[in-house]
Amino acid sequence: MPTSSPLSGQLVTLFGGSGFIGNYVAQSLLERGARLRLASRSPQKGFALKPLANLGQLQFMPCDITRESHVAAALEGADFAVNLVGAFSGNLDALMGEAPGTIGRIAAEKGVKALVHLSAIGEDASSSAAYARSKAKGEERVRTAFPQATVLRPSIVFGKDDNFLNLFAGMIELFPVLPVFAPDVKLQLVYVDDVAEAVAVALENPRKHGGQTYELGGPERLTMMQIHERIAAAQGRKRHFIAMPDGMSAAFAALPGTPMSRDQWTLLKAGNVVSEDARTLADLGITAKPLGLFLDAWMLRYRKHGRFGAANERARTR
Repeated sequence: MPTSSPLSGQLVTLFGGSGFIGNYVAQSLLERGARLRLASRSPQKGFALKPLANLGQLQFMPCDITRESHVAAALEGADFAVNLVGAFSGNLDALMGEAPGTIGRIAAEKGVKALVHLSAIGEDASSSAAYARSKAKGEERVRTAFPQATVLRPSIVFGKDDNFLNLFAGMIELFPVLPVFAPDVKLQLVYVDDVAEAVAVALENPRKHGGQTYELGGPERLTMMQIHERIAAAQGRKRHFIAMPDGMSAAFAALPGTPMSRDQWTLLKAGNVVSEDARTLADLGITAKPLGLFLDAWMLRYRKHGRFGAANERARTR
């Protein structure tokens, strides 16, 4: 455990820490010896972190970031703060547009040393997608309230327990023929551990990283078709993928109850790669890890017979 970290013994308030990314950020901060206050609307979702913390190192607090009193209570006595809150449903403007400004203002009033705000590649105040507009507004609000905040814009984040790879992996496991939306669109998937490390590094050195914006992407730019093909290969399954026309994909996304919302389709169609002139993971001293480093191991549970399948089964089914 790197107890020499500047975060050792410091109190970090982690807004939205009970989600997928929050779980990994919390682990990164706990490993550095930070005291962690996990502030979330459903903090019980983060209880699995308890065995990783020392006595008194981890605190859970119910928090609705759209309520100033909740934000103020969560930041009471905090040395550092991180905002990870993101959503595709609900009042996006309140959650991701206005609330970051509230967090930034109260953090500044309470003397918080550094603030990291998680935005997203593709944030755009003029986008037709409410998600992208809200993310852009959140950046503007947090910058106004806390000018030295570090803004991190990750691409689509992947991990063993994500809702991206596993969504497609489940469908590939079940169906021999599958449509692929936006098959030629390029994505620069970023590993969740790299995002968590970026948060911690930014907090550790606010003099260097404060006031900066970083776009976080992996080392590869893959199309949606390539991602599907890689998942199928890692499962040892032979599948037929059909490239769907954009009009049909958009119509499907507009239907109620589908696994992809209209906002998500709009964002997907725009692509998700790091800008050519952006500061990146490399500028934070982090070497981005590729999807291929993990995919075979993660797809074991989707293979026929799982871990006990014949070693040559994958080769036969290609």
